[in-house]
Amino acid sequence: MTREELLARVKVDPAVCTGKPCIRGTRIYIAIILDAMAEGLTTEEILDHYPSLEADDIRAAVAYAAELARENLWKVQPA
Repeated sequence: MTREELLARVKVDPAVCTGKPCIRGTRIYIAIILDAMAEGLTTEEILDHYPSLEADDIRAAVAYAAELARENLWKVQPA
């Protein structure tokens, strides 16, 4: 799956989850997925906790976070 296809799985809509990024067709925030990964949960464990997700949704959350990090990287001024 391409990066664009992964990012298409992420929805940011003021009418859904008050505009917080979530996985399309769910109300599962990207931040929840990333927090679970930061706590050390595996993809399989996250999928067990959130059966409406697919493995590509977890990859989409990581791709979205990478995009945000990449955007912010360009805004940081060298010391």
